[in-house]
Amino acid sequence: MSATLTFLGATGTVTGSKFLLDVAEHRTLVDCGLYQGAKELRLRNWEPLPIAAGSVDDVVLTHAHIDHAGYLPRLCLDGFHGAIHVTHATADLLPIMLADSGHLQEEEAEYHNLRGTSKHHPALPLYTAAEGLRAAGRVTGRSYGDRVRLQDDLSVEFAPAGHIIGAATLTVDVRTAAGHRRVVFSGDLGRYGAPIMPDPTPIGDADYIVVESTYGDRAHDPTPVADQLERVLIETAAREGAIVIPAFAVGRTQEIMYHLTQLERAGRIPKIPCYIDSPMAMRATDVYRAHPDELDGDTQALVESHRFRITATAAESRGIHAVPGPLIIIAGSGMVTGGRVLHHLRARLRDPRTTVLLVGYQALGTRGRSLADGAASVRIFGEDVPVRAQVVTIHGLSAHADQPGLLRWLRTARRAPRGVFVVHGEPGPAAALAERVSRDLGWRVTVPGYRDCAPLE
Repeated sequence: MSATLTFLGATGTVTGSKFLLDVAEHRTLVDCGLYQGAKELRLRNWEPLPIAAGSVDDVVLTHAHIDHAGYLPRLCLDGFHGAIHVTHATADLLPIMLADSGHLQEEEAEYHNLRGTSKHHPALPLYTAAEGLRAAGRVTGRSYGDRVRLQDDLSVEFAPAGHIIGAATLTVDVRTAAGHRRVVFSGDLGRYGAPIMPDPTPIGDADYIVVESTYGDRAHDPTPVADQLERVLIETAAREGAIVIPAFAVGRTQEIMYHLTQLERAGRIPKIPCYIDSPMAMRATDVYRAHPDELDGDTQALVESHRFRITATAAESRGIHAVPGPLIIIAGSGMVTGGRVLHHLRARLRDPRTTVLLVGYQALGTRGRSLADGAASVRIFGEDVPVRAQVVTIHGLSAHADQPGLLRWLRTARRAPRGVFVVHGEPGPAAALAERVSRDLGWRVTVPGYRDCAPLE
């Protein structure tokens, strides 16, 4: 019985995660993510997969972020009828995430139709909010530690990855003609010692390891996150400016809430009005509250959300534009690709008192990356908006492990694997991590390309 692994996404980029595991006649897709960022990558979302969607028997998701789960509705529309396995918390998050993703797809299509800026007439969404909800309704929630039998010679087990609520590393056991093989997928790995989420689960035995490399070429700033936030908040408040924080609704927003609450309790920052302008983030926070067994450390900040001002409607969101500084605005999306944060940036980027605080990875081709790289202007709703605000990046708030963290996790393998595949990273970080693994651990390492296929010997 043969077994192969084909890389259909997250190669040369941090988005579009899709790994196809073929075991004899059975096909399992590990992750089913959307491409984000550069246009040439986003166009792949519209291209047919190199395999028929109906030929896939199972989908197993590591977690609910759109770059790992956002293609699922399209796969279903294209003919996938199999089972979808996720953790219980991921099952709770997916209706929120996929409906929002579909809504954004509809908004983008409507925008192009109103302005005639698409070569398609009419422009259509990749999928709708309703189709996102339907796909989310097909998943089966699993507990950490459960072993799910996909077929007689193929099973998968979920373990905490420490990234966001419900995030998992996957241990896949395969019986091949050459014998038993164990493949461990890192998914997105969290940081060791971070608040709220537990540390990543050790690898144990593995024949092959598929590891992410988002920050594979660097170490996070060792300065405590609280100290970095304190400095930015005090400096911006002193000039009566607004602090605009583009943040992912799941994971990043909850950690910012935690740190702001802790800083205020300790008297380290003044009581600055803070708006959570993301209904999706508050629904996601409810999911965090519903799974306290998955959380680590002091989670009281997730419960005491009364210190934050929640804006539910678009009208309430627009009302923030008239609020003078100092104030804090937390809104999606995390890489400034869409969502309410665009309206706040259009309103405040021209003001030199404003601080734009970037708190996560900014992929190539996104507005967030342009801001991080010092762009003089960014294009928002067809307008080139000058950037006079200060732009500050805090990497320590990322939900991803840095290079030392990734190497620490790899060293939890009980023995040298037959091979390591470095994925989910831009070319520089992926190559840097591969070089360190080869040099420091002496393991065989590959940085696969798009559609590369590896036999599990």
